[in-house]
Amino acid sequence: MITKINRKEERQRRHKRVRTKISGTTEIPRLAVCRTNQNIIAQIIDDVKGETLVYVSTMDKDIKTKKANKEAAKEVGTAIAKKALDKKIKNVVFDRGGFIYHGVVKELADAAREAGLEF
Repeated sequence: MITKINRKEERQRRHKRVRTKISGTTEIPRLAVCRTNQNIIAQIIDDVKGETLVYVSTMDKDIKTKKANKEAAKEVGTAIAKKALDKKIKNVVFDRGGFIYHGVVKELADAAREAGLEF
């Protein structure tokens, strides 16, 4: 019998596999990306202290595109890079959150790299 694939469980399994290899430190924090149908969220996290250093999403007032498309991903990527550079964070480890590195996630990563973050 063919069973239906639960996409949420598959993403969580991929995320767990990625998180065993990736961890953010004080010197090189983790850039975590979350994509939903309505919003895109990116945050820079120090896993040693357990705190979020920088947070940007499409729900913020300074982001003009309020959707979860590639244009919004570019805006979020440049905004998180600017905020990170203001806090003297230049190198990060990219955590795609179990999402496939394609489309919105790829655009956010490319925009963050162009704005000055290194990963």
